[in-house]
Amino acid sequence: MKKIFILTGEPSGDKLASTVISKLMSQNPNVEYLSVGGTHIKKLGIQSIFDLKEITYLGFTTVLLNIFKIRNRINKTVDEIIKFNPDILFSVDSPDFTLRVAERVKKINKNIKTIHYVAPQVWVWRKNRVKKIKKFIDHMLLLFNFEKKYFEPENIKTTFVGHPLIEKNENVKTDLNDLISKDKKIISIFSGSRKLETNVLLPILIDFIKLMNKKENIYSFVFHATDENKDFIIKEINNTGLNNVDVVSDENIKSQILSNSIFAVSKSGTVSLQISSANVPSIIIYKLSYINFMIFKLLVNVKFVNIINIINDREVIPELLQNECNAKEIFNTVIYFLKNPDLIKKQLSDCNKTLEGIKSKTSSSNESASILSKYLAF
Repeated sequence: MKKIFILTGEPSGDKLASTVISKLMSQNPNVEYLSVGGTHIKKLGIQSIFDLKEITYLGFTTVLLNIFKIRNRINKTVDEIIKFNPDILFSVDSPDFTLRVAERVKKINKNIKTIHYVAPQVWVWRKNRVKKIKKFIDHMLLLFNFEKKYFEPENIKTTFVGHPLIEKNENVKTDLNDLISKDKKIISIFSGSRKLETNVLLPILIDFIKLMNKKENIYSFVFHATDENKDFIIKEINNTGLNNVDVVSDENIKSQILSNSIFAVSKSGTVSLQISSANVPSIIIYKLSYINFMIFKLLVNVKFVNIINIINDREVIPELLQNECNAKEIFNTVIYFLKNPDLIKKQLSDCNKTLEGIKSKTSSSNESASILSKYLAF
């Protein structure tokens, strides 16, 4: 029986990996799996060698403070992969963890094929990583077609598979009446999948909601949580006394709520593609500690943090970062958009044009599963 080890480093990668493996399971049921995964991988009946929370760190200083724990987890992961002896090591996103593991695995056992899904953003920072990556990655699955120009000159085998967050999924319709008041307009809130992100952004977003309620109590706010941070957000919301805020983690319900939203406020990240794909106007927010932000500024070579803005080389979606990431600025920007439907129309039009240029032939999960199947056949 063929074997695949699935290697993720955070909830978003866990979700992406699960969509691919779910497709692969239907195409090729005779595969044995082991993983470093979260709730989505576990729902497929695949064991994880330890809890994903143990390696989900954010920020340069946080990584430094946890360096020995991270090193320990890398060592354990490498040992377990070598012991499992898979045909394929399928690593997904979180390059600072997954690629370090893949590099060490390849040095020990060159026969294990290493396939990485979600290329590290070398076009944002640390472009020279490509020269190192080519030594231990057999195949890179790209979310964006423009990424080829960074990897192919180094003879790294690549396939553009498209981004899964812009794919239209057929969801089972759920009655949302018990969750959302009919007489209120929905604003979706994305505070991040990592607890460290949520810790910073949640108080700001709660103050933003209070400002919105003070102006007009006609909105219902829904936090789109992960299974990992849902309870934490609920606990914080319950302490505020707000009665027009809900927290959901079910993927089907989240998708339907987003589709029925009039606006979204989202932390920086790939979820912005999902928001744009749902044809919902939005703004992007993010905040790092001062030290992390200064390090970030020194290292990056792009003007924007949002992928749609990066592709267009202009601010299609407003970005409120650092000092601008405060309740008052978010409130003013959201109100300004809601009062100017032409601005919303222009943003949605620009986003739709951008998304058309990054769609795959079928679906990202299908394309990725097809590549894995080919390697299993070797």
